[in-house]
Amino acid sequence: MYTVEGLRQRIRVARGEEPADLVLRNARLVNVCSGECYPADIAIAGGRIAGISEPRGDYCGQQERDLEGRWLAPGLMDGHMHIESTMLVLSEFARLVVPRGVTAVMLDPHEFANVSGVAGIRFVLETARGLPLDAFVLLSSCVPASQYETPYRPLLASDLLPLLSEERVLGLAEMMNMPGVLNGDEEVLAKIAATLNHGLVVDGHAPGLQGRDLCAYASAGISSDHECTTVAEARERLRLGMWLMIREGSAARNLEALLPLIQELHPPRAFFVTDDRDPLDLLERGHIDSMVRRAIELGLDPVEAIRLASYNTAQYFRLSDRGAIVPGALADLVVLDDLRTFQVESVYKSGQLVAQGGRLLIEPEAGQLQDLSNTIRIAALREEDLRITGRPGPVAVIGIEPGQIVTRHLQLEASLHDGEIVADPERDLLKLVVIERHHASGRIGLGLVQGLGLKRGALASSVAHDAHNLVIAGVSDHDILKAAQALAAMGGGFALVVDGELRASVPLPLAGLVSAAPISELVARLRALDEAAATLGCTLEHPCMTLSFLSLSVIPALKLTDQGLIDVERFARVPLQS
Repeated sequence: MYTVEGLRQRIRVARGEEPADLVLRNARLVNVCSGECYPADIAIAGGRIAGISEPRGDYCGQQERDLEGRWLAPGLMDGHMHIESTMLVLSEFARLVVPRGVTAVMLDPHEFANVSGVAGIRFVLETARGLPLDAFVLLSSCVPASQYETPYRPLLASDLLPLLSEERVLGLAEMMNMPGVLNGDEEVLAKIAATLNHGLVVDGHAPGLQGRDLCAYASAGISSDHECTTVAEARERLRLGMWLMIREGSAARNLEALLPLIQELHPPRAFFVTDDRDPLDLLERGHIDSMVRRAIELGLDPVEAIRLASYNTAQYFRLSDRGAIVPGALADLVVLDDLRTFQVESVYKSGQLVAQGGRLLIEPEAGQLQDLSNTIRIAALREEDLRITGRPGPVAVIGIEPGQIVTRHLQLEASLHDGEIVADPERDLLKLVVIERHHASGRIGLGLVQGLGLKRGALASSVAHDAHNLVIAGVSDHDILKAAQALAAMGGGFALVVDGELRASVPLPLAGLVSAAPISELVARLRALDEAAATLGCTLEHPCMTLSFLSLSVIPALKLTDQGLIDVERFARVPLQS
């Protein structure tokens, strides 16, 4: 908040009339506004940049530090991500990413919202307090993602309206319901209108949309898209004045494909996002800092790469006081030993040293963590509930595309036993089960999947985008049943069951999505589960990550929800056998 005295102090410091709180001397300033790097001293007062001068001693400070020619860049921002995909609480996430130079993130908590409604969004807002990281929220626009998934409860415009006045709410998150927008759905447009009337942004999610339909989508006030996978898609959006979110997640990686357009046009309306990064990826590659490094490796000018992860992001979200090292901006700063490799030496948040040498220097507050426990509610199950009656002939099968969240819609000959369609591990056909977990309704979706490679056992997850019902793939009904019971007992997470026994597990007791454990412990359990699945024939590097997207009813081509098989391209329920 601005005050008269705060402004007066900053003016006096900028004019050299009183000492700054901190002066960083002999920096090589990365200026994302002018595109230059040059020597400078930076004076900081009240957590903001007060003045910038050549390194000749114009400013003095109560504290001073000689950067000895190190580069000084603005703090990085992730313009669109889901904290739930990290499986970490925000305090543990901050411990990991702040030392990498990340000082702000824009969160879409629609996984929490699908599990716990408005309480899930408020959980994120609450746990974002007291961190050396600004965690902003965009309200979840599509809960559920479609009418073919069952969440805890649908979120209406009337549910979101009170949240639009929250200080750290920046807008409406990815509007996935393209048909609702194009057909003028009353509820969809009410959410958009309320957001725009608050002067906030509406994020988009429009894979494959083009021509007049894309014009209609943009004309509704939706101003960005993170689903572009080709230069042609990205170019069309830029030409319509939309902002291009360049995504590089764990499953969907689009940076390399889209960077040639940035190198050609250098558009001001583009910035970096991660969308979904799992904890293994965070440890091995990093976060938004990894996008900066990779862009530079691919030939982008380092200053422009940093601009795509800072200034441009701030401009899109109308955060005019951050994203650049200029007078009046928040002093969110990254000191770099090497510009081209983005090697972080230290990080300042609002002028305070918060990380150095890869380590967070202050203990972040964990917030209230108990509010989203005990969210797995399933009806009593029997093996009989998992049986699929069938006849000879083709059946619809979900075909996994390795490294992708899209699937194929296959037609394969059924494997039968006593009039039942069964798994056939020799043909890499597993039974796929989705169990409604919010209301113990007993509703179960049954299908088949090819591409996991399991020869024995069952793999289960309570992370199942976006409604997060239980999704289980297995060879035998007995192991599938035991895996579902194991998830319920641990409050959610991942489980691998073989011959009725729990072989490996990853508890995620907060909403069945997140762990409060340190990332080292979480990653150790994830690796143990992946290794155990591999010994059973699984051919995917991280099978639970793939499993978690097999019920997402808005990503082509064929998916399974608790309501049955969904042909996403026709946007209709389809039978297993015609």
